[in-house]
Amino acid sequence: MLQKPRGTRDFLPEEMEQRREIEMRMRRVATLFGYHEIMTPTFENQELYTIKSGEGIIGEMYTFEDKGGRKLALRPEGTAAVLRMYVNEAKVLPKPIRWCYLLDCYRYERPQKGRYRQFWQFGAELIGADTAAADAEIILLADGLLRAAGVNFSLQVGHLAPMKHILSSLEEDDKKRAMALLDKRNFEDLEEYLNNTGNSELYDTLVGLTECRSIDDAKRVCGDFPGMERMEEMLGILDSQELDYSLNLGIVRGLDYYTGMVFEGFAENLGAENQIIGGGSYRLAHLFGGEDTPSCGFGIGFDRVMVSAGSVETKRAPLVAILYTQEGQKRAFEVASILRNEGVLTEVNLLERGIGAQMKHAAKTAQYAVVIGKKEVESGMITLKNLATGDQKECVPGDLPDEVK
Repeated sequence: MLQKPRGTRDFLPEEMEQRREIEMRMRRVATLFGYHEIMTPTFENQELYTIKSGEGIIGEMYTFEDKGGRKLALRPEGTAAVLRMYVNEAKVLPKPIRWCYLLDCYRYERPQKGRYRQFWQFGAELIGADTAAADAEIILLADGLLRAAGVNFSLQVGHLAPMKHILSSLEEDDKKRAMALLDKRNFEDLEEYLNNTGNSELYDTLVGLTECRSIDDAKRVCGDFPGMERMEEMLGILDSQELDYSLNLGIVRGLDYYTGMVFEGFAENLGAENQIIGGGSYRLAHLFGGEDTPSCGFGIGFDRVMVSAGSVETKRAPLVAILYTQEGQKRAFEVASILRNEGVLTEVNLLERGIGAQMKHAAKTAQYAVVIGKKEVESGMITLKNLATGDQKECVPGDLPDEVK
């Protein structure tokens, strides 16, 4: 028996109903913020991702050559393709552009709880607004989406401005190395590295920055710094909206990718793999042949949202089962059409079995049963039975939709 590939999943109807319910909740919130849904191709030129993330990402991707010898890759994330789409299709649109998406992505990783080789990402990108208000809006949107999904989470908001100021005297490679160690909270190796490069005086300042929980703390650690006023304005907007967050100026998220505001969210019930969202402000369009364009956005791990949210209550519309004898077969399909045209979920018996067997099956799946036998065909009436109460009545087919609703 063939099995599904490792790191993939099958979704049965009940789980799909729950996923669709969460999707629609999140889409409604994005729409209220003015974000419009887009879709990009499942595969792109491999270069799109290596330009953004470097050649090292090839080992994490599903890559292949098409029949023309072109190197392609299944998308490992959403942002690069969205910015490529902006450069190709939408750079003349009025700014800012507000886009959102729900995409399936692919990474060749070791599968574990909440991490799969095929996974879904709900993301949003705000393109063409280089302001504190834009930074604040994208964070508020992220918070609204996770709350609508029913996730219990904590949000950490940071900004790279003070960290960039502290590291401004370092060479680019030294910056990246220091940032990588800081990202992993490997303070021992960070101290050793800074000592070896003759920058030991930065260690206490960097560690002190990771402990800052307010703008005033940041000023005490590194003094005034470029971007401070914008950072204060952004945090002021978040505070005015009573957003529940903590300031974390030790968030790194890639110094050579993000340009200012950064943030992360963590679900409370996912164990070690508990990060459910990450984002910030960035500039990517120029890498794909466009003009240098300010952007900010985020990606939400939709599969982790589903694990964290747990069982979701979904509203199922009543289902009507059409049961019939051989004489009533054609009449059964006519009645089904009447119901469906009025938006009523309807199933017609498709197996050659008696009314008793049909009724037994209907009791497992439907809320109502319509019985059409020889008597009903001759009279033009049908019998409607409430399978929960056992009550039944005769009525004309045209009245069925109202009776069920």
